[in-house]
Amino acid sequence: MRIVIDLNRCLGYAQCVPLAPEVLKLSGEEALTYDPNPDDTQHLRVLRAAASCPVQAIIVEQLDQ
Repeated sequence: MRIVIDLNRCLGYAQCVPLAPEVLKLSGEEALTYDPNPDDTQHLRVLRAAASCPVQAIIVEQLDQ
């Protein structure tokens, strides 16, 4: 899995962060940092985090193995 955060779209609401804390982190008050290639154990958490984004800034891509 690969994730991309559209930082132009992200408004820093951080609703996603508690849903995938190993992958998504808030740096300061508004800067979101993330692991672009989380391991498969984070799959469901990342999908829930992406679904929680009010501006749909999280893009999740499935990689063929």
